[in-house]
Amino acid sequence: MTIRPIPLATWPTPLEPALRLAAELRLDELWLKRDDLTGLGGGGNKVRKLQYTCAEAVKAGATRVVTTGAPQSNHARLTAAAAARLGLGCTLVLAGDPPPAARGNLILDELAGATVVWAGAEPVAEVAARQPGHVIPFGGTSAFSAQGYVDCARELLAQLPDLDLVVVAAGSGGTMAGLVAALGPERVLGVDVGAVPDIRATVAGLLDGMGRPVGPAALRIDHTQVGDGYATLAPAARAAVELAARTEGLFLDPTYTGRALAGLTAARPGGKVVFVHTGGLPGLFGHPAFAG
Repeated sequence: MTIRPIPLATWPTPLEPALRLAAELRLDELWLKRDDLTGLGGGGNKVRKLQYTCAEAVKAGATRVVTTGAPQSNHARLTAAAAARLGLGCTLVLAGDPPPAARGNLILDELAGATVVWAGAEPVAEVAARQPGHVIPFGGTSAFSAQGYVDCARELLAQLPDLDLVVVAAGSGGTMAGLVAALGPERVLGVDVGAVPDIRATVAGLLDGMGRPVGPAALRIDHTQVGDGYATLAPAARAAVELAARTEGLFLDPTYTGRALAGLTAARPGGKVVFVHTGGLPGLFGHPAFAG
């Protein structure tokens, strides 16, 4: 059965030079792949995956989709937006208990009409399995949806054919897997954000499922930016968020792109470097370190 992705956004996303940030980091050349400008629901990388996962749901005859995430999940927000666009119901199973007040992505989840179920002390996957509807996996990530970042890599090669390195946050693994599948492991640096216990094995498993196996040891992954854990704000990530804003007027999020830029700062690679801005701005307003 052939399932074609459902168009949900504006492609290709822009590729922009970051001259002042490159100078600050003493890089030869730095470009920004603006996947925060995908258009749907506040933008972000998850739209590329949702074009595939929502196509699966529609093909299966679903009238409601269910997915999981952290309280400020960008994937949850964009799933709610995609469901609204397609006329589907949406249930978001979020980890932990509800906060005293909705902030950041939670406000947008509600605006898009999603039903939010709080998992409390239970694993979110178990709670999600009890909800009626077509389940979209954590982060929207599967070997099938990772094709969305093969699409992104093809855009990049059309925009900057002689790129040397792409730097991206590695959360649930699908974004990095798709880039590696198209560009090869030597041209992709993933920065682990601590979203899964073993990101190296996760990405390698996705590549196997895509029919493009790469040994885990061959993957370029920076594990040094996790700090005290996924839900915390690492000092280097905060510094990176401030640096991007003050050199380029570019707003990153504290969980993914902040860590990714911190990883790029630590690596200081040569050549033509592309930083993938995967979005997440609404989460900045929901993070206690920034929300006040």
